[in-house]
Amino acid sequence: MTQPLLSLTALTKAYPGVVANDDVSLEIAAGEVHALLGENGAGKSTLVKMIYGLVKPDSGQMQMHGAPFAPSEPRAARAAGVGMVFQHFSLFDAMSVAENIALGMENAPKLNALSAKITAVSETYGLPLSPDRIVGDLSAGERQRVEIIRCLLQDPKLLIMDEPTSVLTPQEVEILFKTLRKLSAEGTAILYISHKLEEIRTLCDSATILRLGKVVGHCTPRETTARDMAEMMVGKLLQTPTRAGHEAGEVVLRLQNLNAPAPNMFGMALKDITLDLRAGEVLGIGGVAGNGQDELLAALSGERRVPRGMVMYKGSDIGPLGPTARRKLGLLAAPEERMGHAAAPDMSLTENAMLTAATREGLDRGGFLDWPAAKRFAESVIERFDVRTPGPHAAARALSGGNLQKYVIGREVMQKPEVFVVNQPTWGVDASAAAAIRQALLDLAQNGAALIVISQDLDELMEISDRFAALNEGRLSPPRTAKGITVEEIGLMMGGAHGMEVAHV
Repeated sequence: MTQPLLSLTALTKAYPGVVANDDVSLEIAAGEVHALLGENGAGKSTLVKMIYGLVKPDSGQMQMHGAPFAPSEPRAARAAGVGMVFQHFSLFDAMSVAENIALGMENAPKLNALSAKITAVSETYGLPLSPDRIVGDLSAGERQRVEIIRCLLQDPKLLIMDEPTSVLTPQEVEILFKTLRKLSAEGTAILYISHKLEEIRTLCDSATILRLGKVVGHCTPRETTARDMAEMMVGKLLQTPTRAGHEAGEVVLRLQNLNAPAPNMFGMALKDITLDLRAGEVLGIGGVAGNGQDELLAALSGERRVPRGMVMYKGSDIGPLGPTARRKLGLLAAPEERMGHAAAPDMSLTENAMLTAATREGLDRGGFLDWPAAKRFAESVIERFDVRTPGPHAAARALSGGNLQKYVIGREVMQKPEVFVVNQPTWGVDASAAAAIRQALLDLAQNGAALIVISQDLDELMEISDRFAALNEGRLSPPRTAKGITVEEIGLMMGGAHGMEVAHV
């Protein structure tokens, strides 16, 4: 039997109050694309951090090429042939592609020589990228290419990828998969983490499933349905979001030629956005990251004020109003960036509840903050949305990304908004949690709320949207009925068709 490239034996890592990895063993062969699956808090991140030298295991062993492998830091892991592309890019917007890549290399060559290498590698692996471009001008897909090429320049034997397609169009996903298949054919092993199970079925040779820190199963994704894999992850039957048919009500939010300049040199200006949003309706907005999603949410939430006449709520002009005033009226928002924007990292969940729920939940009375009430509200969010945390006293930064996402969305949903604008509602959460969040959004609409759901997950948008529009370079395509629209049409709209060429396909 061929010796595995990487072998993990009985790895265990515990933190106060939780065993993140409990006796985990798995093997990855050279050239294998191996999926690591599990719900939020299952232990995936801790496991790959041990492989990459960011975390030291409490017990157990790792072997690379049959020899002991115990990297003390990422530099040692990279020297042994391990590369990692993180879910959140670590790039400097004001620097060029070549300068960013040089920062992540040991003994980087001179910039001219490095630029030549970047060009050669990008062409070889079908990831076209100019080394001289400024990163702030790149799309999300191009930024990911920077991270991948930085890894490839170090000739990795094992490439770890964490949620690599969360910000890509369908066309960009195809390009990425071609690259990964080429790497696999050349003998590079790939450890692939994703909640997009149909992608796992398309790409991966094998899968290991974690639940509550333990290995609970293995499967061959091509021979296993996405639903079966999801149910292995959560240990129970998966509920499909449902919604009873209903008619949309009156227009509650109207945007009329909404224009706003870019907030900074790397932001996106909003250009002539016009739409009507009705009570009980879910409008899905797709688009590659960086095409105006954050700017649109800021203009709707009140974080950015806009001139009069552009944003009307129930017939009243709310352009000059800030977030607190809009929340009081019933317009709530949840931004994409959960750590630092949606939640203050070092504040407790109770304190984070106070930050956005004080007005609608009556947590400030007569100038005094009602902390016991805030704690009760935080506890109700934790319970209803199954947030895995020791309690409301825990700091936001102590939660896994998926659990913080559940808390942030739950905190807003439970305030019963009349209009709710949310960007990437299920980013980084497992299949079961994603289904629960989508059901909560559908329940809001069923009860008469109007929703704008901005997402790069096209399956999500098609599942919950009544109408669909696409953002590209700050322009919004004319919304069209979601039923019957194809992923290919959506991809064209996201890529810049603005709905005009494909609106009547």
